[in-house]
Amino acid sequence: MPATTAPLHVAVLAGSTREGRFGPVVTKWLSGHIEQRHDMSADVIDLAETPLPTVFPAFGRQPPPGTEEALALVTPRLAAADAFVFVTPEYNHSYPAPLKNAIDWHNEQWHGKPVAFVSYGGLSGGLRAVEHLRVVMAELNATTIRNTVSFHEAWSRFDESGAVKDPAADTSAKALLDQLAWWGHALRTAKALHSYVA
Repeated sequence: MPATTAPLHVAVLAGSTREGRFGPVVTKWLSGHIEQRHDMSADVIDLAETPLPTVFPAFGRQPPPGTEEALALVTPRLAAADAFVFVTPEYNHSYPAPLKNAIDWHNEQWHGKPVAFVSYGGLSGGLRAVEHLRVVMAELNATTIRNTVSFHEAWSRFDESGAVKDPAADTSAKALLDQLAWWGHALRTAKALHSYVA
């Protein structure tokens, strides 16, 4: 199958590493939607299971010991992705430090690729985290998707099986992934014709 028509490889980044986090419930729900589609496949990158170093090397210096081994669990998966979904809570009106750390360890892996957001939290539903992420990803030459899925008071929105109680959330997920698919195919096709210039 030509690369331009093959299913999109979507990396789903679970951004929270907090003990007792609710993120796995949201991530599993979103990944289930991707797995039901014929035009996408999902690769869940859980930052709690693939922790990255927090000490960066000085410019031009070798990274600290263990850095390359840690990056090897994440970097090739980001490079292989055609598109991304960030699943993020909101911490202090922004997004979690481990997610920023994962973003900052990489650069060209984000270039010319679309990013969608699924957020969760209390009254704000994580939307302030999403707005901060849009600015960061623009700096990294990524295209962010307009539609989002946001769960306000998230822990009350899912039943014990991990299914959403309000079917409107499933409808929103489909709209989000439809947009991600359009941008993913469009950008992948463009890059197949012309090398991306950062």
